[in-house]
Amino acid sequence: MSDEKELGTAGSSFEDYLAAQGTLEETTTQAVKRVLAHQLVVAMKEQKISKVEMARRLHTSRSQLDRLLDPRNDSVTLGTLSRAAQVVGRSLNVELR
Repeated sequence: MSDEKELGTAGSSFEDYLAAQGTLEETTTQAVKRVLAHQLVVAMKEQKISKVEMARRLHTSRSQLDRLLDPRNDSVTLGTLSRAAQVVGRSLNVELR
């Protein structure tokens, strides 16, 4: 019996598993984008801002807004996310840990 921790055994974390698979960074990026997209949609609903109106306020097209709100699309810039946050009265906070 070995003292080394095996992946998938009790005590190992999901982050450890993703790191071992080499997908931790990609998975984290996707999760962050999904949360941000969800928060924008919720804020829009709370303020009764339609997609057409949101696109108008962002000075962009409806299809661009759809890409911004698509939780699977992680190619959105920080500038776009920041502008969208301002439109719904929020701010975007980014930090390095």
